[in-house]
Amino acid sequence: MTIDKFKEILSGIKQMIFVLPNGSYVPPHSHITEIGYSIKNFIDCGGTLRKQSNAVFQLWSADDYDHRLDPKKVVEIIEVAEQDFELGGLEIEIEHQSETIGRYGISYDVGRFILTPTKTDCLAKKKCGITDKTDPISHSSQNACNPSLECC
Repeated sequence: MTIDKFKEILSGIKQMIFVLPNGSYVPPHSHITEIGYSIKNFIDCGGTLRKQSNAVFQLWSADDYDHRLDPKKVVEIIEVAEQDFELGGLEIEIEHQSETIGRYGISYDVGRFILTPTKTDCLAKKKCGITDKTDPISHSSQNACNPSLECC
């Protein structure tokens, strides 16, 4: 979901409800503690230089049960961030504490923001000889890195 879509949804709701991928709810006293602009410059395993930009929201829960941000306040915080960062068309990534900081995508359905799992992926599959039908988790031993391919 982009920042623009997120703001559009916030303008029409009275409360923010977040649901984790496992179906459990993020505590209602959680709030967005940061809005950032993240740029990731990297080289994939096939040697291609890439750049990825996201808006990053940190969703935080603590023992502060009275501190809740309403949607209108979140829009105001986003608008302050937009003065320094070009966020409008960027996809949102949510950081939320689990065993470590979990990173999630976000969607909206029936009055709830759904935190969606993010996954690793090979961006140079063709160069690495990997087909889209390959499931790296179930076929990990079959798809071990082959030094004869240029991706390893």
